[in-house]
Amino acid sequence: MPPSTGWPPCWPTRTRIVGEPLRGLGVSPGVGTGPAYRLPDPPGLPPPRPVVDPDAERDRAYAALDAVGRELTARAGAAAEPAGADILRAHAAVAGDRTLRDGVAAAIRAGHEAPHAVAAVLAGHRSALLAAGGRPAARAADLDDLRNRVVAHCLGRPMPAVPEPGHPYVLTATDLAPADAALLDPRRVRAVVTAAGGATGHTAILARAKGLPAVAACPAVLDLPDGTTVTVDGTTGHVTTDAGTLAPAPTRPAPARPVPAPDGGAGRTADGHPVALLANIGGAEDLTGVAAEGVGLFRTELLFAHHIDPPSTAEQVAAYRAVFDAMPERPVVVRTLDAGSDKPLPFLAGDREPNPALGIRGVRTARRRPEVLRAQIAALAAAARRSRARVAVMAPMIATVAEAAGFAALCREAGLPSAGAMIEVPAAALRAAGILRVVDFLSVGTNDLSQYAFAADRRSGDLADLLDPWQPALLALIASCAAAGTAAGRPVGVCGEAAADPRYAVVLAGLGVTSLSMTPAAIPAVRAELALRTLDECRAAARGALAADDPESARAAARVTP
Repeated sequence: MPPSTGWPPCWPTRTRIVGEPLRGLGVSPGVGTGPAYRLPDPPGLPPPRPVVDPDAERDRAYAALDAVGRELTARAGAAAEPAGADILRAHAAVAGDRTLRDGVAAAIRAGHEAPHAVAAVLAGHRSALLAAGGRPAARAADLDDLRNRVVAHCLGRPMPAVPEPGHPYVLTATDLAPADAALLDPRRVRAVVTAAGGATGHTAILARAKGLPAVAACPAVLDLPDGTTVTVDGTTGHVTTDAGTLAPAPTRPAPARPVPAPDGGAGRTADGHPVALLANIGGAEDLTGVAAEGVGLFRTELLFAHHIDPPSTAEQVAAYRAVFDAMPERPVVVRTLDAGSDKPLPFLAGDREPNPALGIRGVRTARRRPEVLRAQIAALAAAARRSRARVAVMAPMIATVAEAAGFAALCREAGLPSAGAMIEVPAAALRAAGILRVVDFLSVGTNDLSQYAFAADRRSGDLADLLDPWQPALLALIASCAAAGTAAGRPVGVCGEAAADPRYAVVLAGLGVTSLSMTPAAIPAVRAELALRTLDECRAAARGALAADDPESARAAARVTP
């Protein structure tokens, strides 16, 4: 007999109670409502047959790889966002990779037909990504899409197309390939929900770049009939259905958001309190058309990602200057190399760790390869000296005052004017006042801070409720950092994607956070929401959320409608 008492009623399970929302992992903030339509699954492999002519099969496979490469290149040219174009060009390069083709030829000689040979070789690469875990594992779906497209070409069959019902809708899918995500039109697609995927996958990255609400790791969405009206909350990971509604046309528009003033302008509350609104970027190409007050998170690891050896000083200086020169007289906050765990790099590879997320990652990589961090800081200093941008540099994964002090000393020795620390580890949040005695600013990374505070892998859909940024415990950690900043007279920002939620931004401003950094597409809505609230109203919302016991209560106490 089960006990009469057990876990709290809110404990998430895969069994859905009628009327309760479907639960997944919120990967791109915002809310969208519309009828759901599913992207069909791609064609599967046919039964294997003996290879009669290996040369003909090899030519068949190569022709399919060439066709997919051309298709992905064309889609890259049509992509509206630089991030999407870069991803597709990288995938096109994989289709032309000589090692991949040699592996396919060998599989054909071993007796596999062209589609089976391609699938087998890519399955090997996929297994390697999954074994690496973290961010590489999130890229396994990209290889799945490449396999599906090549197999379809081999079979002479078309890949399923994104639905076109003739009106705005919510797109659902088992997973969404970058080739499809890069071309989504936000005027037609109100939100995206996938059964697989996670916060670090390309679907999530491209959805955030387009400002599309998105939820991943929500397998129950595949049970919804086409036309079912749903409301997707990309912050909470909730997908709510309208029971019994099968809508052939949109009957409920997405919740209206405030429209910013035409000239944009600085982030301010209704009574003039400044809250700087900054952009999260991976390179200069992400700044095209961006109306931000500056850059709050320049992710430099993208420069290192495809190198067997660290990029040269000249290469680094050029990449940094491209960003700095695009932001004259504006702040640019650079995060030093954030590698390890879910972002492994060949030249930083060490012994396999039993738990990489708790191992050598972020600033800790300098324990093994201090010269890599020193070289990056020197390159940043060289680029900053030739620029009019207000450059600041921060280290990821700082855990102690001593680590922060050591990093700040390196920056100052190189001549960098401002050194900061990312707060992603609860220990650092608890010692924020001490860290601010040795650095110039703090930046809170809500994604990792949630992961470590709740011992919940941020890629796990099953734990999405623990990773909700409205968790009062997370808000308390942010509040302690902001209070330390106020006492020290130093800025404390938030650069996690939770800052892109206009409703959450109000609470962060009320906690005393001085800047919010987010995907550039989210800035106008956040600016408009802040302009509607006085600072006292923001503070009242923050007090209510902090006093709550759970995320839903925090939303209600902050008087913010979910």
